[in-house]
Amino acid sequence: MRVRFHLPDFSGSFKLNLLFADMVKQHPEYFRDGVEIASVYGVFPPCLWNGGRSQGGNSDKAYMKAVIKEFNDRGIPLRFTFTNLMLEKKHLSDERCNMMLNLANNGMNEVIVASQMLEDYIRRNYPKYKLTSSTCKRLDSEEALTAELGKDYNVVVADYDLNNRFDILEKLPRKQDVELLVNACCQPKCPMRVQHYKDIGQAQIDFCAHIKKYPNVPFDIAKSDPHNFRDCPYSKRNIYGIRDLPTHISPEAIWEKYVPMGFEQFKIEGRTASTFNKIETYLYYMAKPELRDEARYYLLNIMEEAGALIYT
Repeated sequence: MRVRFHLPDFSGSFKLNLLFADMVKQHPEYFRDGVEIASVYGVFPPCLWNGGRSQGGNSDKAYMKAVIKEFNDRGIPLRFTFTNLMLEKKHLSDERCNMMLNLANNGMNEVIVASQMLEDYIRRNYPKYKLTSSTCKRLDSEEALTAELGKDYNVVVADYDLNNRFDILEKLPRKQDVELLVNACCQPKCPMRVQHYKDIGQAQIDFCAHIKKYPNVPFDIAKSDPHNFRDCPYSKRNIYGIRDLPTHISPEAIWEKYVPMGFEQFKIEGRTASTFNKIETYLYYMAKPELRDEARYYLLNIMEEAGALIYT
């Protein structure tokens, strides 16, 4: 049995994810059967090609090399979230994004794609990377998802409105390569979801242009957010606020329904979530229920010892 989890944010949550990955390996007694850390996804900000979630900040080349090495030495791929829906041809030559791909171009790491133009560019210039088809494509029908699985992708992320559509899930080919986003905070069947991704993509482009021109001036994201998605109340939901949503997949359902059907890829969203929300979510999904408190105590202790907990 393989139950493979893809975790959020290898850059901003570097220490948490590294310590958690070590905990899974060194203390399997805390975890449900078959748990694996399949990848950690994200980007090194600032990143023009980034999509799905806005990510600010700055990271230098030495930090990038260190993060890549630490995860890859543990056999864990990084997956770059190069899913910006607003890219133009001129953006393909972005020096920083190409540097990221060159630094991690060892055959282990992966890229999540949404733009056909960027996908074609990566296939031509960086053929070692395994490609994942992004949930940003909004593949919310049986026909669209099945067609995507017929293409040359390592993994295809299903739209989470299909999470509990077992009439569709049962018919899918390549179930072991279908990734299910288990803890979506977005409102089910939200009609503005694609527009949200587009606005996030444009904001990422505007942010990168701003810091290149005005590195010491704060970026006003309101100018790149015409639909006020930064104020969306659903994006603030935590692990306790999503359990009644029809898109939610519980840990019990993973082991009792999805894995027996042939699914083994499960994505946890949360690149912009707080550290404590990530911890609760990881343990909710992966720890044995009767050992969650003990596992949480252990994780918080090793994080404190490593300086990974910040008190304000």
